[in-house]
Amino acid sequence: MPNEGATATAATDAPAAGGLDSRASWRAAWLTLSILSVSYGSPLLIVVGMKTMQEELGTDRSVLALAGSLVWVGTGAGGILMGWLADRIGVRCTVAIGACMIAGGLALSSLGTIWALYIGHGLLVGLFGNGGVYPPLLVYVSRWFERRRGAAIALISSGQYVAGVVWPAMFERAIDGVGWQMAMLGYAVVVLVLILPATLALRPVPRAVAPLSLRPLAGAPTSSPQRRVAGLRPNVAQALVCIAAFCCCIPMSLPSAHLVAFCGDIGIKPTHGAAMLSVMLGAAFIARQAWGALADRIGGLRTVMTGSACQAVAIGCFLLTQDEVGLFFIAAAFGLGFSGIIPSYTVAVRDHFPASEASWRIPLTLFTAMSGMAFGSWFAGALYDHFGYYAPAFGVGVVFNLLNLGMIGFLVLRLAGARRTAVWSAAE
Repeated sequence: MPNEGATATAATDAPAAGGLDSRASWRAAWLTLSILSVSYGSPLLIVVGMKTMQEELGTDRSVLALAGSLVWVGTGAGGILMGWLADRIGVRCTVAIGACMIAGGLALSSLGTIWALYIGHGLLVGLFGNGGVYPPLLVYVSRWFERRRGAAIALISSGQYVAGVVWPAMFERAIDGVGWQMAMLGYAVVVLVLILPATLALRPVPRAVAPLSLRPLAGAPTSSPQRRVAGLRPNVAQALVCIAAFCCCIPMSLPSAHLVAFCGDIGIKPTHGAAMLSVMLGAAFIARQAWGALADRIGGLRTVMTGSACQAVAIGCFLLTQDEVGLFFIAAAFGLGFSGIIPSYTVAVRDHFPASEASWRIPLTLFTAMSGMAFGSWFAGALYDHFGYYAPAFGVGVVFNLLNLGMIGFLVLRLAGARRTAVWSAAE
């Protein structure tokens, strides 16, 4: 009897009708976007209901922020495990498992205790839930594309922002009408009803091909003692990318996790705060497509650097005003700036590492990035509990953003130098 894991792997890797950058590729991308638009609604329940949950549970804001943070850590860590699993049992089964875990985590969290929130969000919604949905689907779609990979990854990663546009206003009304616990139970049903049927349409991916950046230059030597990335050993370059991702996601998490609560603290209505979050994520969705096209033209690392510079300016602007109209503009500007960063890390990994290593390098990068999201979300809550306002948290975000710019700038300079050396060597 044939090994079931090997059979699933062969089915996943078998050639599909359409091939790379085909209509089938874009159908896979749009289907993935629809799945992620639902799965990424699950962490937003705590974001929208943070003040209400804090009052009902009688706890500190950092305690609730930690529950939301555990989703990001769990998603990143789970992506490493579930990416490995998807290569063995297929992405369709892995995503179905993830959807069931998200629903179970929301149901457990609705019990209304801190331990249930932590286990439900960290272990089920995060580790086995979104960890089984987002990273495996990201690798899956990246293997469908070569020339338009940046645009495709930008599109599917926009699922977070589609969720941010669609769900917060609904969550706010549901929490106001039936309470946050029933809202979580209701959304658990939505996840199962919408995601499980969609997994049946996931098709096998085409056979992997070598990334363009790994193919030898014309006239260049066909063999080398060791492949280099930006003139560095591959794992050293990977480590720098991961550290940079951690640093850039700390400021990225602050408005994403605390914007509604921040608005409530300064006297802005909860409905307006939820609308501001939707405006920020809607702007991110629109801009992300442009960032994806840019990544196809200038590469992933340069796009990360450009997006990080825009994010640094926008996060600093949150320190300048508490006017509602001004904050709507700043939130939109922040969405326009940060939206291209995370997909561009994925493009960078696929630009400079073999497709065969994508199933662990991409989830590893996402794990460190989401760990930065988790730390930033929790740390902002802790700073708020200590100072009673959010200005120190935004200031810390600016500092970490500058650290990210320094590391990415270093890699971009090394990459430019390595390319010049390769061209000169080929000419000789």
